[in-house]
Amino acid sequence: MRPEFVFGVASAAAQIEGAADEDGRTPSTWDIFAALPGTIRDGSTPAVTTDAYHRFDEDLALMREARIDASRFSLSWSRLMPDGRGPVNRKAVAYYDRVIDGLLEAGIRPVVTLFHWDTPAPLEERGGWLRRDTAKRFADFASAAGQAFGDRVADWITLNEPTTVILDGYALGVHAPGRAKLFGAIRAVRHLLLAHGLAVDALRAVPVAGRIGITNVHTPVEPASPSPDDAAAADLFDFVHNRLFADPVLLGRDAELPYGAKGVERLGLRILSRLGRDRAVISRPLDFYGLNYYFPSRIAAGADPHGHTPDGDTEAMKDVPFRLEKYPEHPVTGFDWPIAPDSLGVLIDGLVARYGDRLPRIQITEGGASFPDEVGPDGTVDDAARVDYLARHVAVAAARPEVDAYFVWTFVDNWEWAAGFTQRFGMVHLDTETLARTPKSSYRWFRAVQDARARQDVGLESTVQPS
Repeated sequence: MRPEFVFGVASAAAQIEGAADEDGRTPSTWDIFAALPGTIRDGSTPAVTTDAYHRFDEDLALMREARIDASRFSLSWSRLMPDGRGPVNRKAVAYYDRVIDGLLEAGIRPVVTLFHWDTPAPLEERGGWLRRDTAKRFADFASAAGQAFGDRVADWITLNEPTTVILDGYALGVHAPGRAKLFGAIRAVRHLLLAHGLAVDALRAVPVAGRIGITNVHTPVEPASPSPDDAAAADLFDFVHNRLFADPVLLGRDAELPYGAKGVERLGLRILSRLGRDRAVISRPLDFYGLNYYFPSRIAAGADPHGHTPDGDTEAMKDVPFRLEKYPEHPVTGFDWPIAPDSLGVLIDGLVARYGDRLPRIQITEGGASFPDEVGPDGTVDDAARVDYLARHVAVAAARPEVDAYFVWTFVDNWEWAAGFTQRFGMVHLDTETLARTPKSSYRWFRAVQDARARQDVGLESTVQPS
């Protein structure tokens, strides 16, 4: 691992902060969604999560002890700007000041995500990302955040995984706000794209001292068989998942509708045919590109009769003209996601080939795995499977000259969206009743890697097993 390579951790406000109704915070779409019966697997809500709002000092001490280079976290839009617009909540500014200053004092690089899925409920009530006005409100939020914290934040990420917002939140309804509009959800794509571009302009107008980028989740896509139907289905999935946002942002052009998708144009894809006057704003040059990678995708033609998606089951998926097939050759995580570190290299190769010199420096802004971790009789948590997962994936990322960072998802077991507390991604175990933190083997592995780097022993091979 190169000495300058950034090895950090990532989190999101809605998943860790808690304090949902304290100090002026108002509900986000996830608070509303989680209150609906049957939306969250274990019936939990974002009301408390890991209670990071009150336990930041405890978590910071653990981060410092683990020798973490950088902490990527998000600002709660509902906390900082409770109505989604209007005046800034000064108590929220004070909280994030404490977080940022604490990280800096600990020698940890602050990386801020502006939007990690938690749209303020009042904006969603007015139409959310289906309305152009939401993009303008987001630009106001970005400007306010930049003015408050722009002198200290190292890197800014405008949006996290807009693809997931569209697919899970607006097309399939398995995430907040719970709309199931199928391909009609693509009406919101232009507004998310515009929000990104306007936020870049707003941050640079402040101006902020840090670098600016966007994060999206990408997956290598392959057809399940050599058949033309599976090839066409894979192309459509690749369009929706990988090209729909990246092409306008990085190439300054509309994502081209796959030839095999002409039959579904009536479902809403045709509305992206002309981004028009927004194109220049959407494609502002970036300082880095955030890449979230979890697993590859094998696609077959035809709907999934069980309505299965990687993030939950939904009746809406039964009307989608493609389905994800399993990888029997790969082990899986607790989420049943295939573990394929080599596919990260395939993905990076594909991005470099498609975007060339329009692709800025890459940061792997999320990567990690869920496993059913338990505290053992001796009080320790042995997550050797996660150690192996991280060591192999980080090795792929660190060996690539285009990649500058890898952020582990996540530090403390968090509230994992629609899965609630049923999936554990953390390097620190969370007792969901007492909120006690217990470092796992992966935490000690992370620290061992950082100690080895400090000794200029920068290989990962000797640290694959937990210490």
